[in-house]
Amino acid sequence: MNGKALILKALNHEDVPRTPWVPYTGAQIANLKGYAADEMFQDVDKLVECLLEAEAQYAPDGLPVMFDLQVEAEILGCDLKWYPNTPPTVSSHPLANEFTIPTRRLTREDGRIPIIMEATRRLKQMKPDIALYGLVCGPFTLASHLRGTNIFMDMYTAPDQVKELINYCEEVVSEYSVFLAEAGCDVIGAVDPLVSQISPASFEQFLSEPFAAYFKKLRDLQIPSTFFVCGDATKNIPAMCETRPDAIAIDENVDIVEAKKVTDEHGVLISGNLQLTITMLFGSQQDNQKAAIDLMDTLGTRNFILAPGCDVPFNVPPENIVGIGMAVNNKEAVRKALETYVKKEDLPEIELPDYENLDHVLIEVVTIDAQTCAACGYMLASAQDGSACFGDKVKVVERSIMYPENVSFMGKVGLENAPAMLINGEIKHVSLIPTSETLEAEIKAAMK
Repeated sequence: MNGKALILKALNHEDVPRTPWVPYTGAQIANLKGYAADEMFQDVDKLVECLLEAEAQYAPDGLPVMFDLQVEAEILGCDLKWYPNTPPTVSSHPLANEFTIPTRRLTREDGRIPIIMEATRRLKQMKPDIALYGLVCGPFTLASHLRGTNIFMDMYTAPDQVKELINYCEEVVSEYSVFLAEAGCDVIGAVDPLVSQISPASFEQFLSEPFAAYFKKLRDLQIPSTFFVCGDATKNIPAMCETRPDAIAIDENVDIVEAKKVTDEHGVLISGNLQLTITMLFGSQQDNQKAAIDLMDTLGTRNFILAPGCDVPFNVPPENIVGIGMAVNNKEAVRKALETYVKKEDLPEIELPDYENLDHVLIEVVTIDAQTCAACGYMLASAQDGSACFGDKVKVVERSIMYPENVSFMGKVGLENAPAMLINGEIKHVSLIPTSETLEAEIKAAMK
């Protein structure tokens, strides 16, 4: 059975002979051919070249054509900042100062859509036996790209407008999904990192209807769907399942064993949740193989696809992903080879700031990476926006767990999930972005 057939059977909730494997290759595959990420994301020939190399090395059953949540935002008027080692990030929000509802619709010729459609067509012809994933920006994250961090206060002060904006964004990404299906995508996923940053009540109020509408449209197109989320989305997984995607994709912030009990009850496949940093970025090939085998042993072959927690960081060593592919396709042989392997712990020792004797309020925002993780970026932006009125009396620093010392920091302060916000060393917000009013009150309290 080829990879595409394996993925489609799994998404149809059928028994499959082994666990399917989908590496969420984003910027990382530019490394395979010596390109910068910003080159690859804007050049169809380089994108296809890197995807073909990833297919050859990583032995995947499926691959995303492009993992970039800024495609629609760029077309709708957001400025982007480009980087050599990550996808681009949104650097301006066209609705930040005037909250109106756009009317623009996408076309097949807008922005980088032609690059993605052409890459899909070429891959479909050259590699018909793997499942191609088309990814769209989820409507809530797209709405936040357009409105900025104001949207979190708007949910309290202008809920009807927020609903209208999210509904508009759902229509936009639904149109884009049709283009991806036309080009040949076998699976389409809505990637909405900010879903983890709101409460179940807010999900029900703002997101249940548009996501249910979106996944119904994909069913009508006879395209399997995946609902991608980043961060600790545990609280929202039941509501996500009720919007009726075929699959939910989660990261290392969620206990996948407990989450699968929920998804199984709803007849939804779960995908994930190899650790992006501790295992994939900092670990050895053997660490990655052991993590993969442990997940496959624990979760079995039914209603499960092995994958990273999100798109793979740029500096993840290719041999680690190669090793996972080996473990998937030759599990017992790799298991035998790992019998004598012992993982080495080599995270650095760190000293925490002297919080009690600071001459300012210190806000530390723990992220995966604010450049690549939308939820992390908005958590950091909310800290910067909420503290701006205090001037140099407040300092905001990002602690990205792409760096080993910040993984050590998480362990030292007792933090298990990211993104998170600490004020003078006290954990205040985990996977819930605070309003500016809440943060300003917390800063004032810390000053006393």
